[in-house]
Amino acid sequence: MVLNRISRKGLCRTAVVISILLILVLTFLFYSAEAAPVKTVYLVELNGTITAGQNSFLQRQIEEALEQDAQLVVILMDTPGGLVDATLEINQLFLNSPVPIAVLVAPSGAIAGSAGAFILISSDIAAMAPGTTVGAAQPISLSPEGSEPANEKTVIFYASHLRSMAREKGRPEDIAEKFVTENLTLDAYEALEEGLIEYMAGSVEDLLQQLDNLAIIKQGEIYHLSTANAPVVSGEMNLREKLQNWLSDPQVSFLILMFGLLAVYLGLNAPGTIVPEVGGAIMIILGIYGIGLFDTNTTGIILIIVGLGLIVAEIFTSGFGILGIGGAISLVAGAILLPMEPFMARDWYASFIVTVSGITIGLVIVFIFIAQRVIQSRKRWRNGSDFFNPPQRGVAVSDLNPEGMIKARGEIWKAKSADGNLIPKNAEVEVVNSESLTLYVKSVKVSEDEQA
Repeated sequence: MVLNRISRKGLCRTAVVISILLILVLTFLFYSAEAAPVKTVYLVELNGTITAGQNSFLQRQIEEALEQDAQLVVILMDTPGGLVDATLEINQLFLNSPVPIAVLVAPSGAIAGSAGAFILISSDIAAMAPGTTVGAAQPISLSPEGSEPANEKTVIFYASHLRSMAREKGRPEDIAEKFVTENLTLDAYEALEEGLIEYMAGSVEDLLQQLDNLAIIKQGEIYHLSTANAPVVSGEMNLREKLQNWLSDPQVSFLILMFGLLAVYLGLNAPGTIVPEVGGAIMIILGIYGIGLFDTNTTGIILIIVGLGLIVAEIFTSGFGILGIGGAISLVAGAILLPMEPFMARDWYASFIVTVSGITIGLVIVFIFIAQRVIQSRKRWRNGSDFFNPPQRGVAVSDLNPEGMIKARGEIWKAKSADGNLIPKNAEVEVVNSESLTLYVKSVKVSEDEQA
């Protein structure tokens, strides 16, 4: 009996000790897990037209996310479309990024049009806020009559590309293809029902709550997300990216190029000012750089060069405006055909045509007005200001046989005898004509005899 009691007491003590140790171990593990740092989430905003500048900004943010060992990059997107090269580079970036990429079309009222649909489908996690729209990715070409669907070859190529990305991401290939071939659009509820997106979220915070404890398989690796209370880091464009974003808009680059040409012309017509020539040269360089950031049509470039040549010819010849009008037509047509960007929104193309036509016509009017003033000033020598009028009378300071020099209004002028006869030194002369800076004169005595 005593032994049994001792055994029971020993077992109880052992059980108590084991329980205490177990509680201590669990407590240690619990606090250790709580103390482990939660990886950050990088937030990048893509608003407006997708440009080369936004592409550079996005690539830099993903590189920083990798360096900081971030667990996720969230793209908050609202775009009507954008540049082809920038869009395709973003697609490639998403497909090959070691860090998971989530795209959220938000806030309510936002769209993922054209290029935006390509970006959404290439993401690892696709989400939309209620009241948003995705699709309308049919390629567009531009003509003087307006925008129209691109040729069949272009449509087939981009439809196949989008279908391929949808297959890679496990999204409905037929829906992706219809975005391009039929210009299909879906709202957030339809996109969720069709399986095009995985989540409906009204904000970034809402999306991060839904993604908490999610496991993502990408490129053969499993990524465990812990996003409920993760710190969110958002960056801003640097100066270079802002400049690229601004210049890669075809409207902006074309306007800068035109203003640069106007400034150089005004500077050349007012020698010594320097400022217009320097400023114009800088704007021309920036305009050419901007045009190089988007796809261009060779025909458009040729028409712009021809238009500029005709306007220059109008400036230096008395063409009665015919050359200038021809240059204006060529400039407008060239500018309209210049951008070859099938993922831009139709509304953008309409505003581009209006902007280009207005600014080109305005510049041509300025060019022609200045040219006419220059031509008139050359033809109206005698009706100009007193400073530029030739003198009416003078005194020969050398024999005019038939050429020589006369003094008039305290100035020495090159002169020539109008009738070829000798006019002696110190003879008073009368100016009867002028060519450039040479005065044609007659002796005052001869003139008086002729009047008698």
